[in-house]
Amino acid sequence: AKALAMGADAVAIGQGMMISLGCNSETYIKDGEHHSAEADYAALGTKAGFCHHCHTGKCPTGVTTQDPILEQRIEPKVGAKHVTNYIKTLTMELTTVARACGKSNVHHLEREDLVALTIESAAMAKLPLAGTSWIPGVTENK
Repeated sequence: AKALAMGADAVAIGQGMMISLGCNSETYIKDGEHHSAEADYAALGTKAGFCHHCHTGKCPTGVTTQDPILEQRIEPKVGAKHVTNYIKTLTMELTTVARACGKSNVHHLEREDLVALTIESAAMAKLPLAGTSWIPGVTENK
């Protein structure tokens, strides 16, 4: 919502989509049962939640691989359900934010709907600090 309000035409959600499929999960589902991926993460020198080895083709959960054995760790029906839930939830949250700002559509959000919670973020984004009209580095401190 923030990116759209600041003028973005689109927002990438690829990482969230991968997480919803099981990326960086401690387990993977095979034949309807959960199996630990701990040994696979250890072989890559990492742990679940910290893995960024997508480019190696050795994804412990099978999300980013072309290895036929690792590919079997993704159950398409389960993955599709998780991705669907992610997109629906994201849509509901964006709609809620837009409505909280008095807008009927997320595409109607604009910079004036935003405030910053810290001085640093206010200065960086050139937005007013919450509860004030002060924009650090732009307007006088009032």
